[in-house]
Amino acid sequence: MRKIISAFMLSALTALLVTFASAQAKKPVEPPKPAQSSSQELLWGWNSVGNKLIAMAEDFPEDKYNFKAQKDERTFGDNLLHVAVDYYYMINAIKGSEVGYIGNGDSLRKKYPTKTDIVKYLKQAVADGADLIKAQGDSGLMREFKFPWGNMMVHGSFGWMGTLEHAGEHYGQLVVYYRLNGMIPPASRPRK
Repeated sequence: MRKIISAFMLSALTALLVTFASAQAKKPVEPPKPAQSSSQELLWGWNSVGNKLIAMAEDFPEDKYNFKAQKDERTFGDNLLHVAVDYYYMINAIKGSEVGYIGNGDSLRKKYPTKTDIVKYLKQAVADGADLIKAQGDSGLMREFKFPWGNMMVHGSFGWMGTLEHAGEHYGQLVVYYRLNGMIPPASRPRK
């Protein structure tokens, strides 16, 4: 019995040493890439969400731009315009001057009645936001400005985070619009 236990212990110790030795022989893992600046990380997030929305705007059939899941919701097209308007509210507040057209739902649909018009407006809003993030850099994230949805001063980082979160909510809502129409959103399709 002692011989069996000794043989088992020797086998277990050998297996442990072989495992340890092979782990040591593997290539060392490369360290992670260094973090980008705060404004570069923000720009990545801004472009990521913005490009997903643009892809949806370009992909969704124009004859379904008036689709809404329930009567008290915005249409697909109105959601895209709503996001672009929100972008411009924030851009204008941070910049301290008006950059893009801001209106309400009815006036926006009159100004941007077609899919082509809405796509162009959304693309411009995403581009204008990206340009402002690049121009202001990291210091812009710490600069205070008058918040457009309340009587308070906030930092640029707060404004951009809220706008990105809001756009992400609408992206999720538009994913549901896709699924209700038996379609797969561009970002969820298998990559080739």
